[in-house]
Amino acid sequence: MVEIGYTLSSEEHGPTDLVEYAQRAEEAGFDFLSVSDHYHPWVSAQGHSPFVWSTLGGVATATESIDVGVGVSAPILRFHPAIYAQAAATAAAMFDDREFYAGVGTGENLNEHVLGDRWPAHAVRLEMLEEAIDVVRKLWTGREVSHYGEHYTVENAKLFTLPEEIPPICVSAYGERTARAAAAFGDGFWSVGPQEVVDVWEDEGGEGPRFCQLQACVADDEDEAVATAHETWPNSALPGELSTELATPSLFEQAVEMVSEDDIAGGSILTNPDPQAHIDSIQAAIDAGYDHVYTMQIGDDQAAMLDLYREDVLPSFS
Repeated sequence: MVEIGYTLSSEEHGPTDLVEYAQRAEEAGFDFLSVSDHYHPWVSAQGHSPFVWSTLGGVATATESIDVGVGVSAPILRFHPAIYAQAAATAAAMFDDREFYAGVGTGENLNEHVLGDRWPAHAVRLEMLEEAIDVVRKLWTGREVSHYGEHYTVENAKLFTLPEEIPPICVSAYGERTARAAAAFGDGFWSVGPQEVVDVWEDEGGEGPRFCQLQACVADDEDEAVATAHETWPNSALPGELSTELATPSLFEQAVEMVSEDDIAGGSILTNPDPQAHIDSIQAAIDAGYDHVYTMQIGDDQAAMLDLYREDVLPSFS
């Protein structure tokens, strides 16, 4: 069964607004929500970055039945895995009998450097993530845990608040090595944009939900959408590993000076206001092998997407 979701963009909206958008997305008929976990926005124009675990408490009390995932956290530096285990368990418990998905990844320097820790190479971060997931799973048993690993130490820790159902840990992957690792120690797969490495994940025995985020800007016309996306989300057009390596919004702002509106118009952000374009984009992700496809509306006008999807897009997938 395919589920269609809506992104709560922590980089663009404050916590109270995110809670309101969660309510409106549920009313519009979306199946699930995904909320981003950032310490900084990518660029200052986005303007926000609330603490995701506090926001989730508001979402849990303001909504009734919609499923929720965090896409994604990095329980390796900014969050010690023992702290992440408690935060995610508490959030999952607040959603009671709903599905809660714990999306995790190796993170970005933008968010993870803030405690002054060295930013490791990706291969090291992947090792850290594997050990972190092991720690989280041990704590989610409810038993007292002591762990003395290569990267983490936990002493006499026990979680007393746990959800009735343990959340699946869905690992974010963009390359073949990470996809193989995600298949080995994850409970699902998480991606931004339909990544072909989902096939690698499946070939390596990966099982569980497969998440894919799409990016869009719905406006009155395509020119307005391109202008809004260029102003608010130019980081989408940055090449290579810049998104994981740059450390501050100011550095991203320097990097995106090379990004033009033409780059946005020809890039990954859907700016066509035609509902069929959105239906086709979602269907392409489904055809690529994803069963949880969610779309992010770039810019302040969240109502434009919510209304379009309620009236013209979601009925095609009901």
